Amino acid sequence: IAKKIFDNLLKDLKNLNSDKKVLFIYDKKIDEKIIKNFALNLKTSGCSVFFLELTGSKINKSEKTLFKILDFLIQKKFTKNSVILSCSGGVIGDIASLASSLYLRGLIYLHIPTTITSIIDSCIGGKAGINYKGLINSLGTYYHPKVVYISEEILKKIPSREYYSGIPEIIKYGLIKKNSIFKNLIKAKDLIDKRNFNFLSKLINDSLKTKIFFFSKDVYEKDKRLSLNFGHTFAHAIEMGTQKIFKKEIFRHGEAVGLGMLCELYYAYKGNSKILIETEKLLKKYNLPTRILNNKDKN
Repeated sequence: IAKKIFDNLLKDLKNLNSDKKVLFIYDKKIDEKIIKNFALNLKTSGCSVFFLELTGSKINKSEKTLFKILDFLIQKKFTKNSVILSCSGGVIGDIASLASSLYLRGLIYLHIPTTITSIIDSCIGGKAGINYKGLINSLGTYYHPKVVYISEEILKKIPSREYYSGIPEIIKYGLIKKNSIFKNLIKAKDLIDKRNFNFLSKLINDSLKTKIFFFSKDVYEKDKRLSLNFGHTFAHAIEMGTQKIFKKEIFRHGEAVGLGMLCELYYAYKGNSKILIETEKLLKKYNLPTRILNNKDKN
């Protein structure tokens, strides 16, 4: 986690035991200046760098996108000692990770997360996958990036809705383990609104440490790691259901997780409870959805 990640990235590329062949996969929605800056820096790395632009929407989390990457690797004669570097949110990150695990049974994978949800959640833990036959993450494996780079420059440029839609995943960490995350989200909204990097760095660090606590001894989700799915059972249903009805994305993943947590808290406590009321209040504080409205509602 750094204000500028280029020095770290270039140093790692130089020191990696690789063939110095890099495929830089990036989301076309990322600010063009950031991509140009990365391209310029990568060209000074001494590596042969190839570029592949993808679109990180849920509909593209598919076998078609996966094989686009794999076909590119084959066409350009990448080896087991080559590198995939993804600069993206969770969708492309999951696909790039899966491609890294499949190609020649595994090459070197580095990741630069570019959304709040990917920065505080999906960038670590090793989950790689695609949606197939209408089922979320029905094909996948576990494959960990060698290094994850979290950059202030990217945090500052995340679009507003994308930025705030990651907050529910942070709230989740504050609910599933005793820590200061929930309290900090209540107290420090102004610092989050200003994207204060010192504060965000601590919040990111606390979130990722919480995730590591749950998955480090249970990577394959047999026991403790299942707690990280809090809110997600309802969330996936909400995402898929509303998208099917309206033929477009209605809720970002993080927004759906917020709704899912409310559903699960209501279900667990058989109605209203103090923690349900506090969680709903916190979601409202960040202008996040707390209700699924039907198409007749205007409010």
